[in-house]
Amino acid sequence: MLTKKNISSGFFLLALFLGLLTGCENDLEKVKLVSEHHSLPVETSENLEILYSDSAKVKLKLNAPVLERFYDDKPYTELPKGVHVEFYNDQMETISVLTAGYAIRYDSESMMEAKSNVVVINQKGEKLNTEHLIWNERSAKIYSDAFVRITTPDKVIFGNGFEANQDFTNYRIFKIKGTININKDEYTPNP
Repeated sequence: MLTKKNISSGFFLLALFLGLLTGCENDLEKVKLVSEHHSLPVETSENLEILYSDSAKVKLKLNAPVLERFYDDKPYTELPKGVHVEFYNDQMETISVLTAGYAIRYDSESMMEAKSNVVVINQKGEKLNTEHLIWNERSAKIYSDAFVRITTPDKVIFGNGFEANQDFTNYRIFKIKGTININKDEYTPNP
């Protein structure tokens, strides 16, 4: 038997149900954010120093404020707060230094991608500046398609892209945009 109480309860439930239906939001971006799988690092290290060696000889030293390892389908190592790498010859002399504000290493490909204020300095004091660089560990080459500036003792060369050996002693600049010759005598103060 329908009573006034049952009818008012039924209207309340119907109004609540309709309110819920109209209040639901199907914004795909919000749904994606909730359902998206974010991988978390399986290993995190802070203020670390890693030495890489080959045939019992240290080849490079890597320092980073933070290192995070991820083991997804394609494992990678991220250095989100920057990296400092020193390359050594067989006598443990530094032959080049690479620094960057961010780096990521693709483990299975043995490749590192450096971004944000990337600087490479070789033993002769020649300096490369760019915003993006790739280091192929297998071929021992560094390269970029981005804008580059190479400063030597007597000139500054600008271009789009370059390729070099990993110690940056032999390099080639692509699409040269300009060269500025530096005359040191002009800048030497008179006694």
